[in-house]
Amino acid sequence: MILLVGLGNPGDKYARNRHNIGFMAVDEIADRHGFSPERSKHQGILREGTIGTEKVLVLKPQTFMNESGRSVAAVAQFYKLSPADIVVFHDELDIAPGKLRMKAQGGHAGHNGLRSIHAHLGDGYRRARLGIGHPGDKAKVSGYVLHDFAKADMDWIGPLLASMAAEADWLAKGDDQRFQSAVTQSLAPERKPARPKDRDTGHKTPEAKTEEGKSGPFAALGRLIGGS
Repeated sequence: MILLVGLGNPGDKYARNRHNIGFMAVDEIADRHGFSPERSKHQGILREGTIGTEKVLVLKPQTFMNESGRSVAAVAQFYKLSPADIVVFHDELDIAPGKLRMKAQGGHAGHNGLRSIHAHLGDGYRRARLGIGHPGDKAKVSGYVLHDFAKADMDWIGPLLASMAAEADWLAKGDDQRFQSAVTQSLAPERKPARPKDRDTGHKTPEAKTEEGKSGPFAALGRLIGGS
C-alpha cells in the first residue's frame, strides 16, 4: 500500500491557489482511477482505490498547510506505513511552471507543509515537486502562492495533472524516476519532421523556403503577422 498526499489549504477560498496544486494532483489521480468517495478521517479527507494491482490511499490534510504533518502522521500510523510508502505532491517555486521533479528524502527548502511533515515523520518520504515558478522577489512569495492561478496557467495545469494521473502506475510500483520520465515525455511538444533535402545538392527543396528567402519553423507565423 502507498499513500499519496496532496498539500494545500482547505476551503473554497483557497481551492484555486497555486499553493493548492497538490490537492489538484491527487484529486485528478483518484478520479481517473475510480477511487472511493471522499470521507473525513485522521484530520483529513481520504479516498481509497487501486492503481494497477496496488492498493493506494489518497489524502488531503484539512489542518491547513502549516500543520499538514499531523494528518499525514495519523494516517501513516493507522495503516502502518513507512515514510518510503508516502508520496507528497506539493508546489515548488524553484521549478518552472508545468514541470515535475521527483525527489526522495532531503530538506524541506522552507516549504511549510513539508516542514510539518519533517517534524512528524522525518525526511524519508518521497516528493512530487510541481513547478509553479517564482514571482522574482522573495518578499512577494507569500502573496504569490496564496493567489489563484491565472487563466493562462490553465494551458499547462490541465495537461500536467492529466499526465500524472495517466502515468500513476509507476508511482504505485515505486518507480519514481520512470514516473517523472513518462510525464515529461508525454508533455514534450511534438517534433516536426526534418525538412526534405535535395539529394544532389544537399540544399533544402524550394518548397521549404519562404517567398523572401527566409526559412525556419517560425517563417509561416512571421508571414501571417506581417500580413504577407
